Amino acid sequence: MPSVEERIRAEIEGHPIMLFMKGTAQYPMCGFSSRAVQALCAAGADKLYTVNVLEEPEIRANLPRFSDWPTFPQLFINGELIGGCDITEELAESGELARLVADAQKP
Repeated sequence: MPSVEERIRAEIEGHPIMLFMKGTAQYPMCGFSSRAVQALCAAGADKLYTVNVLEEPEIRANLPRFSDWPTFPQLFINGELIGGCDITEELAESGELARLVADAQKP
């Protein structure tokens, strides 16, 4: 059975746009997760993959250490940590998030 770290790495490497969040994209369970999803959708993310950390306590406990980022949500694009809600929204406002999303969704 893979370790938690291996599972986290597999999720990040297996999905170009990966959001670890509280709840789901359809039913966010916190305001920050909801705002991150809204920013990603507005930026054109149609291949957004999420992991609900409320249903994955091992990932919730270990991801902050793995990514060196203390809070949720955590957005990864093309395997790279982008950041949390505030950074995601700042990138959306500057137009950079749309560029990152478009690059990540290229076939």
